[in-house]
Amino acid sequence: MNHMHPHHFGSQTEASPHHPVVAELTDVLKNEPVNEEYYHLVVRCSPEAAAAQAGQFFQLLCPHSGEAQPFLRRPMSVYGMNPQTRELEFLYKVTGAGTRGLATLRPGDQLDVFGPLGTGFTFDPSWRSIVAVGRGAGLATLAPLARSAKERGIHVTAILSARRPDLLVSVDLFRSFGADVVTVTDSRQTSGPANVERILRSLIAENRCDAFFTCGSSRLMRVQQRLAHEFDLPGQVAMEQQMACGIGLCYCCVRDFNVDGEIVSRRVCWDGPVFDLKEALP
Repeated sequence: MNHMHPHHFGSQTEASPHHPVVAELTDVLKNEPVNEEYYHLVVRCSPEAAAAQAGQFFQLLCPHSGEAQPFLRRPMSVYGMNPQTRELEFLYKVTGAGTRGLATLRPGDQLDVFGPLGTGFTFDPSWRSIVAVGRGAGLATLAPLARSAKERGIHVTAILSARRPDLLVSVDLFRSFGADVVTVTDSRQTSGPANVERILRSLIAENRCDAFFTCGSSRLMRVQQRLAHEFDLPGQVAMEQQMACGIGLCYCCVRDFNVDGEIVSRRVCWDGPVFDLKEALP
């Protein structure tokens, strides 16, 4: 390995509320397409970076792709982490200059990363069964829940939504950790909020939903919010937002939340990206 010595940001700085944050060069081990939209990137990193929690993210310095050089780092949620092998995984959709640059990386190249950042998902020891509902890029953000929940003896039912069956990702990963997976797609006309609500109500009736976890769809989030209030269930949502600094200094990722009837502004990168489901506003 040819790591740059990681630069540590101690727990006293605003950039690191819970865990050590590092800036370092990582070694690319794998960067391959998984379908026509998504790439799977695996890098070898320091133990501190690999200790990221589900729901946290990294700021990636995307390489030049022959177009204008991306000026800002790109926030990318963690898809997988393994402190033992010192590996980090990202699942990303190629959408702009930054991610097109990421797609040019090959094994042996290096990638500059900064993180782990933000507040990740949390678990209540009393939970026995949770439900994860994700769509699009949210499927990548929710994927680490599978491992984290299994380590805690919590069963997961994952409802994964996409435009077409070939664009579903994370299905095998969730199943590999013992999750029950329900797939819903636009092409099969099963991804609508009404159908997802029927599925969720069935899970609640079967005592298979102690909490909701969601990312990637405002429509599906609103369904879960309504059920969370109706059945007094907790929930967490990972918010997707444009970011610049990633450490709460630039205030470009501020969103409003309803906290006990009062509208409160919070920074997604610093106060989140995981928030209380009942407080989130679309």
